[in-house]
Amino acid sequence: MMRQLGPVQLSVRMLQSRVMPQFVIERDIPGAGSLTEEQLRQVSLQSLETLKNMGPHIQWLHSYVTEDKVYCVYLAPDEEAIRDHARKSGIRADRVSAVRRLIDPATFK
Repeated sequence: MMRQLGPVQLSVRMLQSRVMPQFVIERDIPGAGSLTEEQLRQVSLQSLETLKNMGPHIQWLHSYVTEDKVYCVYLAPDEEAIRDHARKSGIRADRVSAVRRLIDPATFK
């Protein structure tokens, strides 16, 4: 079940993303799109437990699950924090890219 963020949560996320760098993590996971809700839940809980132990300097915002990859969006001080999370959680991070700019259709209207 998806939950919507309220205005305060959105404001906090917007402020955090201005203060802390955002990263996109590409995870090569063959068959990712066929994982069950329970399998996704277990991996998510594993990640969340690791994040809790690492402290508030790294945050998972959301993920996109495609057929053979998962793309996760995180806030973190640097790439090393992302890679440290991957090592500690046992969840691969094949590519880590810093977000340089965020654009959407409204950007150019």
